[in-house]
Amino acid sequence: MTVLRAAEAADVPALSQLAIESFVAKFGHLYRPEDLAAFVEDALSERAVAAELDNPDRIYQLAERDGEFLGYCKIGLSCGFPDYARGATAMELKQLYTAASATGQGIGAALMDWAMAEFAARGADEVQLSVYADNPGAQRFYARYAFAKVADITFRVGDHVDPEFLFARML
Repeated sequence: MTVLRAAEAADVPALSQLAIESFVAKFGHLYRPEDLAAFVEDALSERAVAAELDNPDRIYQLAERDGEFLGYCKIGLSCGFPDYARGATAMELKQLYTAASATGQGIGAALMDWAMAEFAARGADEVQLSVYADNPGAQRFYARYAFAKVADITFRVGDHVDPEFLFARML
């Protein structure tokens, strides 16, 4: 049985490992090794995950089964793209990752349902997220939750700059 729960400090090593493995499995082939290594250190390392977990503006939710992490969701209680905000209280879905072995098992949907309920409970009137421009599967997933593209943006991985789409939805 899959359980959703809040992340704790003791989860940092496994959470970092899941984040790195998920990102590299999906996107690692796109980057030069030095760009990927810089991004992993800056955004997904144990140090980076611990700092984000300590940030009061961030909330992590884990999906696990039998002690194995299958995915996680990180939300931001403030807006990461204020220039595009339409709501008075915009919040952001920062990351939603699933283990490659757990894709297609409903983990992403369970985490997304949790995130949307959390945004509503915290008074968000808009939710934003960024999605890689060449990731149509993720775009379809977010469209099922009534997200739509509102802007072209970029995402940096080391010195590499990716085209991204800013998706948003009013609540």
